[in-house]
Parts: sequence; structure tokens; C-alpha cells
Amino acid sequence: MDVPVGKTVLANGVRILTQPMPHARSVSLGVWVDVGARDESDAESGISHFIEHMIFKGTERRSAYQIAREFDAVGGQTNAFTSMEHTCYHARVLDERLETMVDILTDIFLHSVFDPQEVERERPVILQEIGMVEDLPEEHVHVLAGRTFWDGHPLGRSILGTRETVSALDSASIRRFFRRRYQPGRIVIAAAGRFEPGRLLDLLGPAFASLPPGDGFPARTPPRSRPRVAVHPRGLEQAHLLLLTEGLPVGDPRRYGMALLNTILGGNMSSRLFQEIREKRGLAYTVYSFVTSHADAGMFGVYLAVAPEHVSEAVSRVVAEMARMAREPVSASELAGAVEYLRGGLLLAAESTDAQMVRIAQNELHFGEEQPVARVLERVAAVTPAELCGLAAGLFRRPHAALTLLGPVDEPPERLERLLDPLDA
Repeated sequence: MDVPVGKTVLANGVRILTQPMPHARSVSLGVWVDVGARDESDAESGISHFIEHMIFKGTERRSAYQIAREFDAVGGQTNAFTSMEHTCYHARVLDERLETMVDILTDIFLHSVFDPQEVERERPVILQEIGMVEDLPEEHVHVLAGRTFWDGHPLGRSILGTRETVSALDSASIRRFFRRRYQPGRIVIAAAGRFEPGRLLDLLGPAFASLPPGDGFPARTPPRSRPRVAVHPRGLEQAHLLLLTEGLPVGDPRRYGMALLNTILGGNMSSRLFQEIREKRGLAYTVYSFVTSHADAGMFGVYLAVAPEHVSEAVSRVVAEMARMAREPVSASELAGAVEYLRGGLLLAAESTDAQMVRIAQNELHFGEEQPVARVLERVAAVTPAELCGLAAGLFRRPHAALTLLGPVDEPPERLERLLDPLDA
């Protein structure tokens, strides 16, 4: 089921991962850097995301327009994203266009000029992106909740930064951060699809081998969560609620149980929260749970949006379901259904070159080695109801819980605090 993943480490520490998929017609390539928003100082907040934008804004050989035109001319798809701990520049093309994709991605990653005029042109675009998130309460509440939960820690900041920090960044500060943080030992290049590994290494190796070694990377400071209730009044039709508790670091051996717990509680349409909150009681159109894991910490969350008069009932129902997970082992049939759901998702993703590129890169960044799908499925299938119950009991506790509300909320914080008490039972 698993195609072996090749791994080549250049002399300067750059890692190149290859997973051939002969049945595919496309190749997905991602250049990953183990650097993200949590690696910024307060004044630098948003700089990793700014760099993500600027990488596509011109090199010594290509203008921003030429970069876009050349990708379009080969029918390619290219994009980038920034997270709390990683930044990725990726593209997908037909296998016959591999050389063109490698040439462009290598050029923009190694030879971007960060031209001051382009910085000034891109700054208002990012400010508009910040405003767009603030205009979308279902997204903005996540920013507010992270700030509440990871109070005072970089994990609690917005990946986009603030208007103040983004307005203060310039070409020189962007260059300095790029040179200081984008060290070869923190770069992983991952490719999946139809290609010959030796040919890809010939294309990538010489260029990335030219990067000088880094001079060390500052240690990341582990966060501490802060349990509290935070209400952000706003004139909206609905109240947007986000309840967070502590989760697991990405490498925690209990992560397989965490994935199952999330699936059962709010991860799909047959989940307990979806059935209880939406199908049975009609309290919300959107309700779901999610897991966020970092190198040294994690959080579990439940989001929903309800009419203002249903805030207390909705919070109570969510808390009751979480408390039940910690008190009563799930049935064998419910667990089996969650196992099959995760199995289907993993196996379906294995057919996508994009998904496989992401998977092998994240395995290398998180674990330093490949995590075969077959092994993951074995670990998932081995989780017991008692283990799930114990995991929920350890995490779904009042001292770990933070509730953030955005919208027309009339309930006083003290009353909302009491709604969380069943997590102490």
C-alpha cells in the first residue's frame, strides 16, 4: 500500500523527499521551511506571512508578472501558506512540465529580491487580508480564541500579524528575517507524483546545496494555556462560540486516540455534536470540533454559531457531550465507525499527489522519518474505548477550558463560567 519514500540529505542539511506515484499524471512539489508565526518577535508579527507573499513578487531573473505567466503557461497550480510553525511554497504540474516547475520554484525561493517598491505594493494587500478575516466572524473568532487561550504567547497571535506590525515592516527587515531564519537545516523539499527521483535530485541538488549553513536557531518557548471566558460584543445576527481545551503535541503517542475522539465528538455529520446540536435541536447550522497540534503543545476546539437567545443552551449541550465522553466509554460500533471514517480519509488522500506531498513533508518535519499509512491505520485500529475515555477525562477539564464568544451576547461572563462546571464533575 505504501510506496517507499526516498530521502536525500545535502551536505548543508537540506532534506529532499521523493515519493514516486507512477499511476499519476501530475507532480506536486513543496519547499517547506520549519519557520512560522511563533518564531517571530512581537515587532515582527506577520513577517513570515509577508515573506510568503513576497516570494512571488520578483527575482533576479523574473518579475512578479513573469512568475505568474510562466506558471499559467504550463497549466500549473502554485500557492503558499504560513502556519504557526511552518511555511510552504508548493506547485503542481503535469509530469512533462517538471523541469519548468523546479526552475521557477527554485528561482523564487533562492533568488527573491524583496524589492522595496514591491513591498509597498503588497502591504495594502495584506492589510486587506487582515480586514477580510475581521469581516468574517466564523474566522475572526478563531483569532480571538487563540489570543485568549495562549494568552501572551506567540501561538496566540494572528499569523497575519496586526495592522501596526505589518505597516512597520520594510524590505530590510524582511531580508534580515529571511536570511536569519531560512536556514538549510530547516528546509525540507517534498515531491510526490510521476517523476524519476534521480532526475529530480539532479535538478534540485546543485541549487539548494549552494545555501550556506545556518548559525543556529533559537529554541521555541513552550506555551501555557489560560482558562477563562472572553466575550467580544459585536452587532451580528449570530453569536459565534469557540470552546477550547488543551490538546496533545503533534508527536504524542496518544494522537491516534485524539483523532478518533475528535471524529466521534464533532468531526463529521454522524458525530455526537452534529447530531445533538444541529439535527435533533436545530440550534446551529454549523457545528464541528477540531484538533490543532504543535511541536510542544496542542488544543482541542468546538466551534458553532447560534442565535443570541440560544447561547446558554448551546454551550451547555457542548459541555454535556464533552463531559459524557470523559465519563462513559464509547460503544464498540461507534468506535468502529470512527476508525473506518479515518481509514477512508487516509486511503483516499493517498491517491492525491498534493496530499502525499504534504504528508511526507509533515512526517519529516514532525518525526524525522516516514510514517507509513499501514502503520498509522494499525495504531488507529488498536485504540480502545477505555483509552478514549481516559484521554477525554484528562483533557476535557475545567482548568483547561477557555470559552470565547463573538457577537450579540447578553449573558454575563459569570453565568457563562458556571456553564463549564460539568467539566469538573
